[in-house]
Amino acid sequence: MGCEVNAKKVIGSSSWGITSLLRRKHVDSAHNVRTSNHQELAKELSVLQLIAIGVGSTVGAGVYVLVGTVAREHSGPALTVSFLIAGIAAALSAFCYAELASRCPSAGSAYHYSYICVGEGVAWLIGWALVLEYTIGGSAVARGISPNLALFFGGKDGLPFFLGRVDIPLLDVVVDPCAALLVLIVTGLLCVGIKESSFVQAIVMIANVCVMAFVIIAGAYLGFKAGWVGYELPSGYFPFGANGMLAGSATVFFAYIGFDVVASTAEEVKNPHRDLPIGIGVAVFICCALYMLVSVVIVGLVPYYAMDPDTPISSAFSSHGMQWAAYIITAGAVTALCSTLMGSLLPQPRILMAMARDGLLPQFFSDVNRRTQVPVKGTIVTGICAAFLSFFMDVSQLAGMVSVGTLLAFTIVAISILILRYIPPALVPLPPSLQESIDSESIPDSSNNQENNDINPKDIAGISGNSQQHLQADAEASLAYPLIIKDIDQETNAVDESEEQKRRRVAAWGITSACMGVLFLTSASSAAYLPSFARISVCAVGGMLLLCGLFILYWVDQDDARHSFGHAGGFLCPFVPLLPIACILVNVYLMINLGADTWISVSIWMIIGIFVYLFYGRTHSSLTRNAVYVTTSHAEEIYRSSSEHLA
Repeated sequence: MGCEVNAKKVIGSSSWGITSLLRRKHVDSAHNVRTSNHQELAKELSVLQLIAIGVGSTVGAGVYVLVGTVAREHSGPALTVSFLIAGIAAALSAFCYAELASRCPSAGSAYHYSYICVGEGVAWLIGWALVLEYTIGGSAVARGISPNLALFFGGKDGLPFFLGRVDIPLLDVVVDPCAALLVLIVTGLLCVGIKESSFVQAIVMIANVCVMAFVIIAGAYLGFKAGWVGYELPSGYFPFGANGMLAGSATVFFAYIGFDVVASTAEEVKNPHRDLPIGIGVAVFICCALYMLVSVVIVGLVPYYAMDPDTPISSAFSSHGMQWAAYIITAGAVTALCSTLMGSLLPQPRILMAMARDGLLPQFFSDVNRRTQVPVKGTIVTGICAAFLSFFMDVSQLAGMVSVGTLLAFTIVAISILILRYIPPALVPLPPSLQESIDSESIPDSSNNQENNDINPKDIAGISGNSQQHLQADAEASLAYPLIIKDIDQETNAVDESEEQKRRRVAAWGITSACMGVLFLTSASSAAYLPSFARISVCAVGGMLLLCGLFILYWVDQDDARHSFGHAGGFLCPFVPLLPIACILVNVYLMINLGADTWISVSIWMIIGIFVYLFYGRTHSSLTRNAVYVTTSHAEEIYRSSSEHLA
């Protein structure tokens, strides 16, 4: 039986308007993967390897420093509670990532999800921000390895001359050959293959976890022996109050950044439908448990005000007569940095590849090596850029830009969950190669037309029947008078479509209201320069908008299409819409409080990205090359028709 397909072509010349920013691509599925021309990555990763990648990318050397700084300035002995709250906040984003990763298991992570759910303009900005995040993040991590590594060679300047840092006074630059060399070594390892690089990262991660286990076990022994002097203080468990503890949570939240690297490897997972949610969830849980156990021990060994902000763990052990433990702890810091370096360089080539596949970047980045089945060209470019930055620049002052990219990605992923549940895309783009199948699905069945033409108009009046025999009359009429029943069905469908459009509009206003409320609430609460009355007023407006949007989303039904969106049947984010909105609230608050200097640097990078999109990505996007949009309900029929035709 034929079906009418609402199809239209999107021509590139019309993309100067806002439509080019809002157009969305089709979620990857078994159907459109077969019709694509790009090479696939090797499916080599298991759930254990995903956990190793997630933990290795998240547990960096920051924990060896953060515990001292945050305990001294914010939390005191309540540092463990700060890590717990930050872990819960990170879990909010992890839940959102887990659902989208299982539904849309393709390379690109947050860029890929936002392109499907939000639109091309937002997806480009997310991808552009992530490129900067991983480049600067990798360079900053590499710069931090050489000072720790020098301890094993006799001190700060103990590295061999060809690896040690050199100050160039004329240029006011301190070059770091060791950092650049480590970046190039990791780049070469990533080019060998995902299986080999994930195996090495697992080994490095295990070494790091073993060092943290030593800190926990040995520290617990010293704590019981010394009587946990850090907890026996007159100032109590919350010396800085609840506000200080929450401020500490905001600081240590960035110690959880890294689990999203798991989502970027989605295309290389053997069973993404099952393994990706498990890998993301277990990685966040392990990291939270390790952070909390380490903080419980360290703040108990030394009073918080006596902690060394630079080397809190090793100094805590030294105060109890275990100076030799500093070498073990430094080894843990080095392994943690190396693992984080691999986690920083791994996702970027895959994001570049995903953007190139969509036409937003040159096709050079989409090439996949046939032997290793990894994007070697993109990996080499990423490694060279990161090595250059780590050699010539101290990028620690740009570390805030890493946080902006991550928090922006977390926010858009949470918004994508709301869109997927309430207003998923009604139209999806299909490649022009399926035009024949689209046309065939659009042609009505001629046999039905002939049957309808043979109906005697005089017999039509009899269909009204007796209302008391409504069901029987409908059943008989459906056989005798298919044309009339078809008209009735069309009217019913029209009413249903009208109600559905109304529901989607209401849901869209609910999502918009919640997001605007979050923006007003977080901006006003952080604007210390405003008068108290203005801050309270804006906070009140923001709170009302947030509660109004939340109420609307609880009141309207979620879209039935959410059950069949992408690879259906996998992990579902719980407590929607409350959990995604809470995730948006946390991430936007943290972004706003990053500081003006960080936002100025990010804005410059984003402006550059806008020009790149306008003069290249907009015109080369795969959706400008006569993409054919059809209703979501007919996409599967068209793919099925195309498969039968090819068979």
